[in-house]
Amino acid sequence: MTPVVGLALATAAFVGTHLLLSHPLRVPLAGRLGERGFLGLYSLVALATLAWMVLAWRATADPGPAWVAPLWWWPFASAIMLLASILLAGSLVRNPALPHPGAPPPALPAPRGVFAITRHPMNWSFILWALVHISISGSPRNLIVASGMLVLALLGSLGQDRRKAHAFGAAWRDWLARTSFVPFAALLRGRLRWRDAVPGGFALAGGLLFWAAMTSWHVPLVSPFGDWLR
Repeated sequence: MTPVVGLALATAAFVGTHLLLSHPLRVPLAGRLGERGFLGLYSLVALATLAWMVLAWRATADPGPAWVAPLWWWPFASAIMLLASILLAGSLVRNPALPHPGAPPPALPAPRGVFAITRHPMNWSFILWALVHISISGSPRNLIVASGMLVLALLGSLGQDRRKAHAFGAAWRDWLARTSFVPFAALLRGRLRWRDAVPGGFALAGGLLFWAAMTSWHVPLVSPFGDWLR
């Protein structure tokens, strides 16, 4: 088995187990293990498959990438990643989609901040991350991991909407009707006011700090000529 195949298998394992445990297997396993036991199992599987991905990534030596983004694209890519970072930070505060073991169905507030932009800010941060990284470098290992994260975020969002609608009934269906999956779609259609979509202080500060940290970490990976170093 080549290292590239190993990375593809590790990525498939991470994505596949995440989707299976998040959706078709969640109810039966949570019924047997309890919510906390299920979350423990979920976390253990996620960490194990993620570690496999990291090790497989490091063992894979890329050939020359099929493409490398031109210099003019890098500022736009960085701006998109800033948006992704704000969505990620904002999704950590009062997110009705996050699990709350033992808690009753949440009372859903009016969409505000990043949730007025999209009801899936966390998954959209991963989608934007994947698309930006695919656009920057066409190296095999980059395409494998980024494509896996893209599939996971897209299918995870769809599955989450179905599962929550089944669990919470009319409250979640009302949330779906007021919000949008595609960023800014609910705002453009007039379902929400643009002033409702201004991210909160935690989203802005946390997103900016995370973006700055990740940008600084990426600097050694980029040559003075803008080539993505493998």
